[in-house]
Amino acid sequence: MAYHYKCRHCGTDIGMLDEPVLDSMKLGFHALTSQERQEMISITQTGDYQVSSICEDCQEAFEKNPSNHQNDFLIQ
Repeated sequence: MAYHYKCRHCGTDIGMLDEPVLDSMKLGFHALTSQERQEMISITQTGDYQVSSICEDCQEAFEKNPSNHQNDFLIQ
């Protein structure tokens, strides 16, 4: 089972973890509320996990332009 991290704002692939022994505690998922887990983590048809996160470029864009938080996507 692999964990694929993708930016929720621009769709960029951030990275992938493919370790058979990873659990939610090591990944920090235990710190999320159940609603946050539902919104951020999904299971693909192949049984891998898709994790919605934020890439460094989008994080930097939000820091420079906080009003961007009202948009669903930074790149329209």
